[in-house]
Amino acid sequence: MKNLLKVALGVVTGIGGFLDAGTIATCAQAGALFGFRLLWVVALGTLCIICLSEMVGRLAAVSHHTLAGAIRERFGIRYHAIPIVAEVFLDVIVLSAEIGGVAIALQLLTGVGFPWWSVPVAAGAWLLLWRGTFDVVEDGVALLGLVTLCFAVAAYKTHPPLREMLTGLLPSLPPQKPAQYWFIAVSMMGSLICPYVLNFYSSGAVEEEWTEADLGANRMAAGLGMSFGGGLSAALLVAAAMVLHPKGIDGNTYEEIRLTVSIPLGQTGATLFAVALGVTCFGAALQVALNLSYTLAQAFGWNWSENLEPADDARFATTYTIAILVAAIVVAIGFDPLKVTMLAMAFNAVVAPLLVLPLLILMNDQDYLGAHTNGWFSNTVVAFCTLLAFVMGIVAIPLQFMGGT
Repeated sequence: MKNLLKVALGVVTGIGGFLDAGTIATCAQAGALFGFRLLWVVALGTLCIICLSEMVGRLAAVSHHTLAGAIRERFGIRYHAIPIVAEVFLDVIVLSAEIGGVAIALQLLTGVGFPWWSVPVAAGAWLLLWRGTFDVVEDGVALLGLVTLCFAVAAYKTHPPLREMLTGLLPSLPPQKPAQYWFIAVSMMGSLICPYVLNFYSSGAVEEEWTEADLGANRMAAGLGMSFGGGLSAALLVAAAMVLHPKGIDGNTYEEIRLTVSIPLGQTGATLFAVALGVTCFGAALQVALNLSYTLAQAFGWNWSENLEPADDARFATTYTIAILVAAIVVAIGFDPLKVTMLAMAFNAVVAPLLVLPLLILMNDQDYLGAHTNGWFSNTVVAFCTLLAFVMGIVAIPLQFMGGT
């Protein structure tokens, strides 16, 4: 039972950090614009994040270091300053996108414009982090996130052709809009391999005091949790390919994306989509805000833990308070949450190499892992992820200017 409860960390990461505003937006647009052609990105991204999550969980369980803490200790502050600055900037953008996603969900449910919801949503997230514990964040989001199963039901109801779906697992260029195809592919990969997911997962493992005895639970959490998120992401893409693509609807707004569930499931589907969007984005907002605090606290040696009273880790609590306030202001001004989301996912691809490359070195360092260093398969996977992240980082922004949006 104890090990099964630990799987909740993988599920909450899979829901809030994997299946969030970025994945919903990019997968829906991928299906709407290119049918099943981008299913291979979901499959590849899911495999990568499973392996990377297992590695950072193993690092935390064996060395009792988070990813950010190990990078700071192993490579020094001079190197770590670069990913810190980049990740702080990125996390604020992502946090704005997630709060905006919750606000849009409430707009879909109530008809009240999303900017009006920015402050209540931000206040709710802040209050939960201020008064709650890590277990509350973890178990609550994991349980509520089960509503996202509506994506799988919607995809099933559309009766997608199996042969075409399998064809989509092989990369193939569309006859038109190649720049947009690759921009969405890069943005999808950025949404699937989010830098904040890795440090949040490792920080959660340290919060829960994992040891070498939990390595089996870590593999289960990473495998099941990320597969859950990846499967539902693929289901959303399939539903969009069946519902939006034949109608020529691009999925450029959340109202259009909602059709992927509301058409197969009716008014109940429309409500379920809004609830699923709100739950996943709220869970992601909690993770991103916590990750900002985790990253800075671990870099500068502050007290850090969601399980401590704010008075006992004041700088940790102050960091997520400021981040949530800034993100709420961005949403309240009226920036389109969907456009902010697509921008954030492209920047995810730029920042990813700064974390994945050091991870390759750390996972082969016996001072941290002892007998649990990477084998040849794990090294091959993380080397591939490093190369993939590097390529994504190079092409992400140019693709945007070439007509990616």
